[in-house]
Amino acid sequence: MNFVLFRNSLRMRLLGGTLIWIAISILVAGWGLGQLFHQHVEAQFDAELKNNLDQLTAQLILDEQNQALVRTHPSDPRLNKPLSGLYWQIDRIAGAGEHPIKAVLRSRSLWDETLAVPADASADGEVHQHRIDGPQGVALRVLERTVTIDAHSLRLMVAANESLLTKPIVEFKGHLWMALGILGVGLSFAALMQVVVGLAPLHSMQKALGRVRHADAKSMEGTFPNEIMPLVNEFNTVLAQNAEVVERARTQAGNLAHALKTPLSVLANAANAPEKRDDDLARLVASQVDTVRKQVDYHLSRAQAAASAKVPGMRTAVEPVIRGLVRVMQRVHADRQLEFVVLPDPANLAFRGEEQDLQEMLGNLIDNASKWARSRIEIQVSYETGKLRVSIDDDGKGIAETERDHVLKRGVRADEQVPGTGLGLAITADLARMYGGDLVLAKSSLGGLQASLILPAV
Repeated sequence: MNFVLFRNSLRMRLLGGTLIWIAISILVAGWGLGQLFHQHVEAQFDAELKNNLDQLTAQLILDEQNQALVRTHPSDPRLNKPLSGLYWQIDRIAGAGEHPIKAVLRSRSLWDETLAVPADASADGEVHQHRIDGPQGVALRVLERTVTIDAHSLRLMVAANESLLTKPIVEFKGHLWMALGILGVGLSFAALMQVVVGLAPLHSMQKALGRVRHADAKSMEGTFPNEIMPLVNEFNTVLAQNAEVVERARTQAGNLAHALKTPLSVLANAANAPEKRDDDLARLVASQVDTVRKQVDYHLSRAQAAASAKVPGMRTAVEPVIRGLVRVMQRVHADRQLEFVVLPDPANLAFRGEEQDLQEMLGNLIDNASKWARSRIEIQVSYETGKLRVSIDDDGKGIAETERDHVLKRGVRADEQVPGTGLGLAITADLARMYGGDLVLAKSSLGGLQASLILPAV
């Protein structure tokens, strides 16, 4: 799951890759700097021991009795402090007729201790290094050389506590890793900020797309980096082309409707001529022409809706459409003196779709209510979590619950005595579903039918 998240997230890719590289760089830098410091301190430590050994060698002489003497002791004050950690010692090596003598001379820092350095076959003057256990069992680092004066061989040794070498290294590495850790945290935070700031334009693009999808804008608007602008421009071009295709589809659908209606009207008039009323063929032609008209009206409405239902950036205010339709219905049904009531005021509500489709759906429902109402029609508009609900109630006789699903089918009419094609409710239901909405029929509080149209809202 984590790998899938890492693979599918651009943010995780950038942040993860940067953090891994920072961690590797800090580990390599810490190890490398630690090694360099270790080598430097070790070289300095050995150089200091060798300097003391050279001073000891330079001041070594033999007296008249061939006893070893050091004219001037090495200058480091630690050599005079008991068990200070820095020591020197001179052993006499057995020669002809002589016995080896250990610690013929030694520094005051050794106190009562002596250095037990393993014997070796070193050449005269060469410096060798050893590691031994010194006073109180402390590990010592020893540099020693053998010198010969007047056929007498002496072994000179300078030793130092290894803690004087390791302690600075440990302390340095502790401070180093602490500093690198703080640096790593700072770099990680910088990487996080870089990813957040670098990907912020994508969030702006998402919001711009959201405005297009919610019909607040017809194209992506805003200021974007130069690297993203080509993508934004291409997307806006696609939106414009899509709108052009929709308009072309609507035009073609309208042209097809006009092209079919004329010959259908000619056929209908010919079939309904007075001299043809008793002709079986004429009645058959009239019946089929009526069927073809219904099919043309139905499928052209579907084609127009399908062309525009998913087009982004569309926004239609509800109030002007409802007010306009009410005025039309008041004139159409002026002889019946119907009362149209719109509540509450839908001034701030908008439909996410084409104005023509909203007029088609609401027009069918209001016209249907006007045909069946006795005296009053109520139109109520409300907003429900991203959805627009338009409820149209009439005080007519209503439709039985068992018949409500049936009347939503194409060409089905609740009463053949009332003028109509039986397509209004079916077309309205199909259009609403194309927009992701629905048409719900229920009993009205006025006593008649309540038709609730549910549509996406802006």
